[in-house]
Amino acid sequence: LGSGSRMLENREEELTTVRVQDPRVQNEGSWNSYVDYKIFLHTNSKAFTAKTSCVRRRYREFVWLRRQLQKNAGLVPVPELPGKSTFFVGSTDEFIEKRRQGLQQFLEKVVQNVVLLSDSRLHLFLQSQLSVPEIEACVQGQGSQTVTEAILHYAMSNCGWVQ
Repeated sequence: LGSGSRMLENREEELTTVRVQDPRVQNEGSWNSYVDYKIFLHTNSKAFTAKTSCVRRRYREFVWLRRQLQKNAGLVPVPELPGKSTFFVGSTDEFIEKRRQGLQQFLEKVVQNVVLLSDSRLHLFLQSQLSVPEIEACVQGQGSQTVTEAILHYAMSNCGWVQ
C-alpha cells in the first residue's frame, strides 16, 4: 500500500439515500382525497443541514418543486416526474406504486445534481414540513425563520419520526 491509498481511506465518500415510501390516502372517500408519500432522507453530505429527515409530501408539491428547480437551474436539465394520469388502466394500488417509484427516481436524480442541490427550496421540501407558501416565504426571507432554522426546528421537534 502506497501513501496514495491511505489518503483515499481518510476521505469519507458522500452518500445520500432518499426513499419515497408508505403512500397514504388522505381524506379517503371525500371529493378532495389525495395520496401523500413519506420521504426519508439519510445522508453524510455537508450540503444538508440535518443528516436524517422524514416528511410527507403529495404529488402536487413535487410538481411545484420541479417547476421551482427548473426556474433556478438555468440550462441544467431537471429530471422528469412521473405523469399525472387521470385515466389509468389498472388498479389504483398499481398506479400509486408506479407513481411512488417515479417520485423516488426523480428525487434520487435531483440529490445527485450539484446545481439542483444548491436550491434552498429543495432542502425545505425534503427536510421540513413547511407548506409550499411557507417555503416560498422562508426562501424570500419573509418567514419567521431562516432556511437553516426551519430545518433544525423540524429536526429538533422530532416531527420527522412521528410520520
